[in-house]
Amino acid sequence: MMERRRMEAALLVLFLVHLATTLEVPLDLPQPPTITHQSPKDYIIDPRENIVIHCEAKGKPHPSFSWTRNGTHFDIDEDPNVTMKPHTGTLVVDISRAKAEHYECVYQCTARNKHGTAVSNNIVVQQSRSPLWSKEKIKPIVVQEGVSLVLPCRPPAGLPPPIIFWMDNNFQRLPQSSRVSQSLNGDLYFSSVRREDSRNDYICYARFPYTQTIQQKQPITVRVLNLDAINDTMAAFYNDTDLFSEDPADERKPTFLIPSGPSSSKMVLRGQVLEMECIAEGLPTPEISWTKVSGDLPAKRTSFLHYQKTLRIVDVSESDAGDYRCTARNRLGSVHHTIHVTVKAAPYWISGAPRNLVLAPGESSVLTCRASGTPKPSVSWSMNGIPIENSPKDLSRKVEDDTIIFTDVQTGSSAVYQCNVSNDFGYLLSNAFVNVLSESPRVLTPANKVYQIIKNHQALLDCASFGSPIPKITWFKDSRSSTLDGDPYILHDNGTLEIHVAQAHNSGKYTCVARNILGNYENHIYLEVKEPTRILKQPEYKVVQMGRSVVFECKVKHDPSLIPTMTWLKDDGELPDDERLIVDSDSLTITDVTDIDAGVYTCIMNTTLDHDSASAELTVVEATTPAVVYERPDPPTDLELTDQKKRSVQLTWIPGDEHNSPIQKFLIQYEDSLHHRGHWHNLTEVPGTRTTAHLKLSPYIHYTFRVLALNAVDLSRPSFPSRMVKTEPAAPDENPTGVQGFGTEHDNLVISWKPLSGLQSNGPGLHYKVMWRQKVVDSDWTTVTVANNSKFVVSGTPTFVPYELKVQAVNDHGAGPEPAIAHGYSGEDLPVAAPENVQAVLLNSTLAEVHWDPVPSKLIRGHLKGYKVYYWRERSLHKHNPHLVENQILTFSGNHTHRMLPGLHPFSLYSFNVRVYNGKGEGPPSPPLQFETPEGVPGVPTSLLVTNPNLDSLTLEWSPPHDRNGRITGYTLKYQPGNTQTPHPIARSPPHRPPHKARPVNPFGNVSSSFGEDGTLISWEYWGPEQNFYVEYTLKNSEGEGEEEWQKELVNGTQNVMLKGLKGGLSYRVRLVAKGHHDQPLHLSKELLVSVPAVASRQVDIATQGWFIGLMCAIALLILILLIICFIQRNKGGKYPVKEKEDAHTDPEFQPMKDDDCTFGEYSDNEDHKPLKGSRTPSNGTVKRDDSDDSLVDYGEGGDGQFNEDGSFIGQYSGKSASRETAEGHESSEAPSPINAMNSLNSFV
Repeated sequence: MMERRRMEAALLVLFLVHLATTLEVPLDLPQPPTITHQSPKDYIIDPRENIVIHCEAKGKPHPSFSWTRNGTHFDIDEDPNVTMKPHTGTLVVDISRAKAEHYECVYQCTARNKHGTAVSNNIVVQQSRSPLWSKEKIKPIVVQEGVSLVLPCRPPAGLPPPIIFWMDNNFQRLPQSSRVSQSLNGDLYFSSVRREDSRNDYICYARFPYTQTIQQKQPITVRVLNLDAINDTMAAFYNDTDLFSEDPADERKPTFLIPSGPSSSKMVLRGQVLEMECIAEGLPTPEISWTKVSGDLPAKRTSFLHYQKTLRIVDVSESDAGDYRCTARNRLGSVHHTIHVTVKAAPYWISGAPRNLVLAPGESSVLTCRASGTPKPSVSWSMNGIPIENSPKDLSRKVEDDTIIFTDVQTGSSAVYQCNVSNDFGYLLSNAFVNVLSESPRVLTPANKVYQIIKNHQALLDCASFGSPIPKITWFKDSRSSTLDGDPYILHDNGTLEIHVAQAHNSGKYTCVARNILGNYENHIYLEVKEPTRILKQPEYKVVQMGRSVVFECKVKHDPSLIPTMTWLKDDGELPDDERLIVDSDSLTITDVTDIDAGVYTCIMNTTLDHDSASAELTVVEATTPAVVYERPDPPTDLELTDQKKRSVQLTWIPGDEHNSPIQKFLIQYEDSLHHRGHWHNLTEVPGTRTTAHLKLSPYIHYTFRVLALNAVDLSRPSFPSRMVKTEPAAPDENPTGVQGFGTEHDNLVISWKPLSGLQSNGPGLHYKVMWRQKVVDSDWTTVTVANNSKFVVSGTPTFVPYELKVQAVNDHGAGPEPAIAHGYSGEDLPVAAPENVQAVLLNSTLAEVHWDPVPSKLIRGHLKGYKVYYWRERSLHKHNPHLVENQILTFSGNHTHRMLPGLHPFSLYSFNVRVYNGKGEGPPSPPLQFETPEGVPGVPTSLLVTNPNLDSLTLEWSPPHDRNGRITGYTLKYQPGNTQTPHPIARSPPHRPPHKARPVNPFGNVSSSFGEDGTLISWEYWGPEQNFYVEYTLKNSEGEGEEEWQKELVNGTQNVMLKGLKGGLSYRVRLVAKGHHDQPLHLSKELLVSVPAVASRQVDIATQGWFIGLMCAIALLILILLIICFIQRNKGGKYPVKEKEDAHTDPEFQPMKDDDCTFGEYSDNEDHKPLKGSRTPSNGTVKRDDSDDSLVDYGEGGDGQFNEDGSFIGQYSGKSASRETAEGHESSEAPSPINAMNSLNSFV
């Protein structure tokens, strides 16, 4: 208990010496180093320029500097390319004699003198990279009209990542719309293609911001054809066979191109920009809309880009976490995708970084390093760059987590303390020194400084000081008869003296005195209050005939010591340069007026301290039209006060000339020369037909009245003031309004009210009688008197007790009327009880209802605001899923006893508790309870790959869904032949066969590979915060061989990369690496074994190869030559054994490439008209299918399809067995093989 009190006392000392933490120590006094400038933590440099790493610091004596590189001492003298700027620690690396990449390291600067050591952040130096686009041959893309299309960009990896945009050959941006738009990764998406999309110059550009270079991809050619055009185009290659007979792509409801599946997740850091995108295909083009499932979108921070396809939220906070739903909709239907957003936070300061402390010997204070983050950051302290636990012991210093308490410090205890706050997403490093000094006061504000202020404006007189202990500031004026404290002076904590409304009598000489126990110091300051600049005669509205002259007057009054400058404007711009416009000191004359002179003219009078302006309009009419001049009225005259009583008076006047525009009303104003001399206030208005007004008066006012007339043009000038009317003081007529009571602490009551104005005070000596009592029977009123304030704090009250309140106005002539009773409560405290009888009722796999009994009012100890349900997913009930805790909070305002928990994960174990909260905060949690959600529908498999395709078989491989939502009992595989829209079930797979990879602890998952013509495509999923990651690969080690060196390929912000350096026929080990902050370990994915095929085996691609066509032509030419020779031999009577060979090869089937010697079978001239192997085509051109065609099992050889241990499916898509062919004869038809249909389409494309 005593320890806690000492801690509270130390915190109180911190509050009392708070000003000391903001003092700047003069540089002529001893002080530890302070780093004033340093390079950013992540420092990207231009490799074409010298590297400059900044480190500047101040201190007395001036600090010396040293550096570390990659955690070890960096000897600058040993490196001839590195120099340090004089008097600073800034490093300059001359790259004319060295390569910039040799200096890509982590640097840290140290500044030290005899009083302490300050250290900089870790500065990670990286050179910007703008690599060239790899040369590639991009084949033309031929697509059917109406289908969707994606043009990949895949720019080279740069640092920082490049900015992507699409243009044509003429460097014009390609038009984008809701149908065609660019995704966040730079790819160009077409929801549906049209004929006008055909062009040969789709070019992706990448602009690298640091080097200001632009790289471009090879142009992409897109040809959009309808099916008739496709048939005409391909007829020449396939002997006029009509390959397609369907209509163009039909209208269809939307489906998402990205992201895939019904849901996905995204993590973003607090303060960063959250960007989510949904791109859909469909016909007509879908419209995209966004909602937040668990609340509203933050309107001021939200924007929609790329035709609503991208949702952008800036300055992300924890409240932005939750589920976001994008909806794609057209007239045929809609589709939804839910994105679960998790917000993490790198460390950030709660109340600012630790501040320097200047203490006198024997003083006490605290150094606080208060930061937050998600996950909660850890705090470590160092002293002079050494961990504090390894620093010399100091009995005056005690470390309490994020606070260091200093008690009774002594000379020689000066040091620099480093606070390091870090979590998985970053760190904060702050230096704060403790400087123990004994120093007499000094005033830092220049002596004899002159302040010039305009009358009735605010005046601020500075008196910045320094001393240790902290000096106390006192102000005097002129004779120094008394200190300046109280109305009209306000003394600020930093020593500044404020005069809220400066008047002429405030001018004079002021003296500020700074005192502490070691002495005092005084400084003189002068204040000059100047008269304001005012336009006495304003320019007036004019109507003038063309060819005549017009004069605008602008007469001004200003302080004689200020130099005025008159400026005229026309329509808020400069006057035309025309000799017809003549500017004098107080007027503007326009001669020979024309149409172009019409407009609004403004005169502006400027001085060095203030300005005033006035405007008038000029209307120009034809010279033949009689000029009717409309001007504002003349001011009223002959003001007379009659029938004066204690609280009223009669005012009469004579109107001025109307100038052809009737007077609409009169405005009556008054000046109170007793309280606000020189200020005119609106009192009342009367219709323009009246010339008298009955005015109500208030006590204790010295009234002077004036009248202004208003017509359609403008207000008149004010009339001359009336004589003065003085009213006698009286007791207040009313009491303060807005009386309320509330607590700022658990044991106080703050009574506040809206004070009376000077007009309402009715007399001198205004003060307030404040009364309160607890709202119980027979309690007495407690009364205090309060002056010059609008609130009173009652201390020592019980917690959250109702009170009755009254505030009565009193002056020297009596009290106001009996005040009305207001009601309030003393301060709240945290609730002391948790809800009881808490239980959960499961409604379905994603929804539960929580019930509880309300907390009694007396235990809430405050205004009931509502209840909060804390719930978190402990783990999935599936053994393969990770044990991740997802904390969520639902807040329910009001007095509820049950509420719903939506958005639960099926087949999961949840824990939850309920808390009541009031205006002070939350109460204790109820005992934690758990419930298990039932199984739900599983998500879609995360990937499906087709590998090892042959003419009669293929292998299907897939990965399990992210969200199993239960125990998977099997998989249903379906196929869809090319000429039908009905999917056919293949087989059902047992759940344990597909390879299951639980979501890993590291941020990588679902790493896979696929092969194409351009190389090997590596794909993955990534949940981490790092922005820099790359792919490493190396040959799989042979037995007895040493370790191979890993090759590195940078990744440019995407989740896939094309590896073009892998050689066919070899196996590689591939892994992904995420590069975090310098002080965090690298994140490595599990290694993936990639076996690159030696030779592509798909025969359907051979027909499109030039070498194959040339070979066929050579063979045809050779056969022709052989036939000619044979013919010659026959004519000579010789024999040629062609006939025997033709007889020996009577099989009309196409002979495939032999596996053993890679040679072709015998050539047959009727192969072009044969159907593909594995299908039969009757003479009528139709394809028959029996009932067994719905299962691919019929196409296997000997039973059901098989599932390998790795989750792949192998089915033999071959023709029926020979015995079955013999039994059924040639009239029976088999269903066309899915592989052959696919190969046919590939050969077409």
